[in-house]
Amino acid sequence: MMITARALNRATLSRQLLLEREPLTVPAGVRRVVALQAQHPASPYLALWNRLTGFAPAELDAAFTGRSVVKATLMRITLHAVHAEDYPAFRTAMQPTLYASRLGPRFAVAGLTPADADELVPELLAFARRPRTSAEMQAWAEERLGGEKKDAAWWGLKAYAPLHHAPTDAPWSFGLRPSFVAAGTGPMPAGRTVEPLALRTLILRYLAGFGPASVADVAQFAMVQRAPVRAALRALDGAVEQLQGPDGCTLFDLPGASRPPAETPAPPRLMAMWDSILLAYADRSRVIPPAYRPWVIRRNGDVLPTLLVDGRVAGVWRPAHGGIEATAFHPLSPAVWDGLAAEAQSLTALLSDREVAVYSRYHHWWTKLPEAEVRML
Repeated sequence: MMITARALNRATLSRQLLLEREPLTVPAGVRRVVALQAQHPASPYLALWNRLTGFAPAELDAAFTGRSVVKATLMRITLHAVHAEDYPAFRTAMQPTLYASRLGPRFAVAGLTPADADELVPELLAFARRPRTSAEMQAWAEERLGGEKKDAAWWGLKAYAPLHHAPTDAPWSFGLRPSFVAAGTGPMPAGRTVEPLALRTLILRYLAGFGPASVADVAQFAMVQRAPVRAALRALDGAVEQLQGPDGCTLFDLPGASRPPAETPAPPRLMAMWDSILLAYADRSRVIPPAYRPWVIRRNGDVLPTLLVDGRVAGVWRPAHGGIEATAFHPLSPAVWDGLAAEAQSLTALLSDREVAVYSRYHHWWTKLPEAEVRML
């Protein structure tokens, strides 16, 4: 079976609840979309506002506090908010990647080895049975290892150890000074071994939220090597089906998963910084026109808040002068501008209760944008 580029786009929008907001609880919504990028504390809130009917930020506050939704270093070695029931398998599947990225040269320069890390992790988790600040964690590392090793030790362990970020501050549950608490999910595997069952679980969850997808897409989403991804997909024979993508590549998907017709309308949206749909694929042209990618995804990794029009990035937005400033990279119809204005009114109301000037530290990127139509919404 073949699938067109536009149909792939609609499949992503459907599974990510972007064709129509749905009346789900926050934990159920997070479970449906699999993982929310959480580098900026506001982004999971804005992501759910885009996806859930009548989203109440206080419900996400409560989910973080009650740990039905958890924030941790996971896919692509970056912060994500995920359903608590998904965390153990996701963390186990990420083990080889976290091992390689955090216990390598920087760890070794301080005279530490991966074996040291595996010995330290249980002690660290015992110390983090209650929330601990970064300063407390560094003090623990200094007491345990000495001043020369503490910085490298904590840099490696804060991502390698199974730790959740603990809520600390308004307006978005997590402040600029993070606190950490043990995940409390039991022992995690040591070393760099790929745990096949956990990787298969991660792949099935990824396909549920982002499929159809290629081996390269899965590897990009998780930052896992392609060889184990291929092996996991072979082991899932019968649980997944294959399609032919628009460029002839093989795509994998769950049988019966939502794949709306290519002509399905897609409403305009104001997407959060680092929204998952912008980063979950090796081929990001599914959502981002290639010509716009350098303007949206900056070289340092910042991913600007975007206008989504007909399911694809059409520009960027930022709060300004009590409203939303929208910059369109190509001409938009009056009906689209009206739709964006309605979204902006809703977003402005949400921000007015939390942080009116959200993402203001990234405004310097607007000087790098090309000539474009700018409107206040």
